[in-house]
Amino acid sequence: MRGINSFTEPALKAVFADDFKIGAAVNPWTIQSQEQLLAYHFNSITAENEMKFESLHPLEEIYSFDKADELAAFARKHGLAMRGHTLVWHNQTSDWLFNGDAGGPASKELLLARLKSHISTVVGRYKNDIYAWDVVNEVIADEGAELLRPSKWLDIAGPDFIAKAFEYAHEADPKALLFYNDYNESNPLKRDKIYTLLKSLLAQGVPVHGIGLQAHWNLYDPSLDDIRAAIEKYASLGLQLQLTELDMSLFRFEDKRTDLKSPPSELLELQAERYDVIFRLLKEYREVISSVTFWGAADDYTWLDDFPVRGRKNWPFLFDEQHQPKPAFNRIVVRNS
Repeated sequence: MRGINSFTEPALKAVFADDFKIGAAVNPWTIQSQEQLLAYHFNSITAENEMKFESLHPLEEIYSFDKADELAAFARKHGLAMRGHTLVWHNQTSDWLFNGDAGGPASKELLLARLKSHISTVVGRYKNDIYAWDVVNEVIADEGAELLRPSKWLDIAGPDFIAKAFEYAHEADPKALLFYNDYNESNPLKRDKIYTLLKSLLAQGVPVHGIGLQAHWNLYDPSLDDIRAAIEKYASLGLQLQLTELDMSLFRFEDKRTDLKSPPSELLELQAERYDVIFRLLKEYREVISSVTFWGAADDYTWLDDFPVRGRKNWPFLFDEQHQPKPAFNRIVVRNS
């Protein structure tokens, strides 16, 4: 790994200083193992899992803030902006939230009261550290005609929980920017559903300020035309856009191969080309895109090592396993310096 005096390349955050923030998802391990890389190249961080509901609030009367506090302290230490992720999600949410006092499911009133209490506590705690929250995460149905995905949230509270979450977050921190966040955000079918949801929320006066494009992409998908169309459609609502979870898998989603032990040069070259054209596209829309956050920082740690193929190594970032710049980094830096 690299020491503090080994960075001679331009810092990403400096290269794009006039365009958008450059962020990385972190956890208690990576803020130690990648500290110098994070401090040198990035000016924003997002908690990978430590601010999700089950991590912060495992039992109704118990909050567990230690790990999240550690990440917030890291941001303060290095002068980094911080995004909050995430307040409402169908995954990684404690079961007790949906259970009633008498053993059956919670009532709508009880669920929303618990949600308000959770958001008030969490957003209030970090109001001096976090400038933007992913308030609601992944409520759109991937396929079919239905707008919203099935969930306990929807079963108990109906669609009202979405607007309520934004209202509670705004009440807890009126200065925070509030985002709806989702994946497959450039797929035309899902893009149009996300647009429909956001347009409806805005029409109701709900305090939503932006759309988070997760951007879990690969060397082949989505097409540049689909990414551009999504950016333009979301921006037409007057919302701020942020890429919130960017990574560039070397494999198509349906590719199940497990034979690669190191990244082939030809795939690294394709990755460099792909990052290059995407960052050129993002710079075109820098008036509406305020931040680009990678879902990690370097190839020594990525959730894609286990997803969607268990145990398979992937190399999705601009820095390799030793935190050295990859061809993709060199390509976009040369282009933008």
